[in-house]
Amino acid sequence: MRLTRRGRNTVRATAVFSLMVVIGAGYSAVGNATEKPTVATPASVGYVRVVVAPGETLWSLANLVAGSASVSSVVDEISKANDLKSSDIHAGEKLWVPAN
Repeated sequence: MRLTRRGRNTVRATAVFSLMVVIGAGYSAVGNATEKPTVATPASVGYVRVVVAPGETLWSLANLVAGSASVSSVVDEISKANDLKSSDIHAGEKLWVPAN
């Protein structure tokens, strides 16, 4: 099959346009990725993920990891790290807990 000059120009223009769209999308993705601020996650600042066992409370978890720190301050840390609105936790729930 043979294309006319107009057909070749149409195919060429379509290919160039498609390539420009792909390149533009790539630059857009890179630009958006670098503009996002870096946010510290609990995992990046000395916390470990634990699964709450049946019968455990926020206070019992805090008591396990408190060491020489005050248990109430560790409860506050756990609450802030997990964005908890109350001290109610349930078995199977995954929580960020300070790693001492």
